[in-house]
Amino acid sequence: MDNELKQASIGPDKHPAASAQTTAPAVRLRPIQRDQLCWHMLDVERLIDEDHPARAIWEFVGRLDLTSFLEAIESFESCAGRPAFDPQLLISLWVYAYSRGVGSAREISRRCEYEPAFQWLTGLDSVNYHTLSDFRITHLRALDELFTQVLGVLDAEGLISLERVTHDGTKIAANAAQRSFYAEDRIRDALGRAREQVEALRAEALVEPTPNLRSQKAVERARRERVGRLELALTEFERIKGAKRPGYKKASKQQTGTSITDPQARIMKQGAGQHYGLSYNVQLSTDAHASIVVGAAVSQTAPDYEHLVPAVEQVAQRLGARPKQVIVDAGYSSRQNIIELHAQSVDMIGNWVESDGRVKQRFARVGVTAPFLPAMFEYHGASDTYRCPEGKQLRRYPDVHRPGRVMRRYRARVSDCRQCPCRPQCCAGSTRRYGRALVVTHEDPIVTAYRAQMTTPEAYRLRRLRGQVAEFTNAWLKEKLGLRRFHVRGLAKVRSETLWAVLTYNLQQWIRLRWRPRWICT
Repeated sequence: MDNELKQASIGPDKHPAASAQTTAPAVRLRPIQRDQLCWHMLDVERLIDEDHPARAIWEFVGRLDLTSFLEAIESFESCAGRPAFDPQLLISLWVYAYSRGVGSAREISRRCEYEPAFQWLTGLDSVNYHTLSDFRITHLRALDELFTQVLGVLDAEGLISLERVTHDGTKIAANAAQRSFYAEDRIRDALGRAREQVEALRAEALVEPTPNLRSQKAVERARRERVGRLELALTEFERIKGAKRPGYKKASKQQTGTSITDPQARIMKQGAGQHYGLSYNVQLSTDAHASIVVGAAVSQTAPDYEHLVPAVEQVAQRLGARPKQVIVDAGYSSRQNIIELHAQSVDMIGNWVESDGRVKQRFARVGVTAPFLPAMFEYHGASDTYRCPEGKQLRRYPDVHRPGRVMRRYRARVSDCRQCPCRPQCCAGSTRRYGRALVVTHEDPIVTAYRAQMTTPEAYRLRRLRGQVAEFTNAWLKEKLGLRRFHVRGLAKVRSETLWAVLTYNLQQWIRLRWRPRWICT
């Protein structure tokens, strides 16, 4: 009886055996239905915050004169045809896309369908990727003018001083694979086969017209484009083969070639200790005051020294004044650059590579021993001659003039060197036609003063500043904007993409220094 009362007091739900036998009620969850259409009320202005970078880009581009971009538009009021996209929209889309590391027109078009910032820029409209792709590469002149306008605005806002400008170059990979690099004979064979295929397609179309005319035209167009690329590759190969740079021999057919994908790209070294690859040489001038890029150029040549003077001229054309000081690395420290920048009243700061060690190495390679190095030859001022350690006379020959230096040449008689017992240690067996020669270099006083200036503590301090400014810009373009490899092909298109990247970089600095502080203060 007591057990029955005790069991009744517990109840069926509280009893352990009863709770084990009873099934718990099912949990009710909200179902996800993706097979239905729905309407949403959306306020476009509230898609992004008030301090969003897309708003800053839209505002900045709206302050610029975009008349040059309107010249190519063929859609007019009161005429038939579809209205064109506003250049302010397309410029803003590309700048914002590059700031997000997006360089594909297809990806931008896709993001306009779902990403809030792109939706805000377009007003929920869709932009075809063909329109975006064509706009990026077909307005090089207008884009160059736009870059100058941006610099004018940044200069007016106090972000450019031209007191100190750093200049540096960086190699950016071309949009071409290494396997596309062909030698001359292979290019000619491929071109012959491509032309035969085009003629075969045309003949086949005349005999048996295919029902799918669109597909046939597409195949024929692709074949013609391949023929055009191969012809351009052959033309570029002839340019490479015919170009002879000072100090370099003409390359043989086995040593040279070109890419059939991007014939205007060149083989360059991708940074210190890295591999060689098809690349372009991008030259950037950055104002040290606020790290604003004030000059940009793209070259097909790997050496940097020949780009410094044109870079200074470009800054002068864009901003109306030359920089007071230019800081560079050793790749730009040539005598010609020192002389020309001094004539323009531009103070040049850079590393100077001492050549004494290289001279000794060069003599060692040809077998000249230490007792017969140039320092061991004795000069006689009265006769303006040198005497070798064996007592033979070296007479003066006509001077050779080079930028920033005069090279005085002295040479011994061939008969004296042939009979000399020390000839193997002095002339290295190369004097069958000529005797031992010396070249004494007399530098321009401007170059001598420059070399002395580069040994001062102030010069060391300024060279460290170059790395902080110039290398920062290069790293930003590659890491933040993703410009390690171009998305387009050809020198003109590559120049356009470089300007897009530089514009994006400058606007990002403006947002950081001028746009953001507005919202922090408020």
